[in-house]
Amino acid sequence: MCRLPARLQRYICVTFNDDEGFAMTNSTGPILVFGATGQQGGSVARALLEAGRAVRILARNPAAPAAEALRTAGAKVFQGDFEDPASIRRAMQGADGVFSVQTSSPGGEITDAQEIAWGILVADLAAECGVRHLVYSSGAAVGDRPTGMGHFDSKMQIEAHIRALPIAATIVRPTVFMEMLMMPGFGLDEGRFSFFMTPDQSMEFIAVEDIGKLVSAVFADRERFVGQTFDIAGDRATGRDLERVFSATAGRPIPYARFSDEVLAANPFLQKLTALQDQGSLAGSADLDALRALVPDLLSFESWLAGSGNPQFVAALKASGNWAYSQ
Repeated sequence: MCRLPARLQRYICVTFNDDEGFAMTNSTGPILVFGATGQQGGSVARALLEAGRAVRILARNPAAPAAEALRTAGAKVFQGDFEDPASIRRAMQGADGVFSVQTSSPGGEITDAQEIAWGILVADLAAECGVRHLVYSSGAAVGDRPTGMGHFDSKMQIEAHIRALPIAATIVRPTVFMEMLMMPGFGLDEGRFSFFMTPDQSMEFIAVEDIGKLVSAVFADRERFVGQTFDIAGDRATGRDLERVFSATAGRPIPYARFSDEVLAANPFLQKLTALQDQGSLAGSADLDALRALVPDLLSFESWLAGSGNPQFVAALKASGNWAYSQ
């Protein structure tokens, strides 16, 4: 259906949709969410459903628990994946919006080349099908110049491709996930914590659940956000702030220190990320006041750790292990 002439394509693909019926306007039409069985996509899908939007998701296995949970919550589940463009096109027909996110290479599941190809594919199909609003999730360290780190530079290429397409798009750049701090290898199981910044340097963080709230707000105000690229975060904290909050939550001292020179020398990946922190790109540049005006209940690190993040923190205090990424 989406290969018809432009005018008919836009009329059929956008104004009429197969599962939500005919609509005189398309501002509240269905939104196709990629990565919905993962962290970011799942957060976005849930937030959109809570906001009353019609949500579609693409799942390799529609019977997977995460997909079934979203179906139960009201999402329409389409079977497909990035290796099957026809399945994406079917799910995208009649969609008003698309949320695009791809897995990054440090997880070891895909390559940088795959991430680029899939991000470009989603954007191209969204333009082809006349989608009114594409929201792409990039990364806070991404900018106009290469970083020398593939999983950031891959997103830079996807961003550039999106900007060259005839489609209304918004690019959000999430900062470091608060959940990332709970990964093994940072020392919580040893009663300490090490990370990228010096004790007095600051870094911005975001709870994954807040990504969905912010993206939902972006979709709800298309005219305001089309053409924009910006970092999204919920809080900014120094190493000393992390020490204070971790210690108060644990009820015992959790001292903070930057990764040692020995650790950085043994892990080039960590060393490069630490250099990006010193350069300022990894630290984030979100307008926290503007974001809190948009979503007043954005979580601070302290409130996240006391609430939804607390079970992860308790588990991290007992979970030994090494830093998982080495690319």
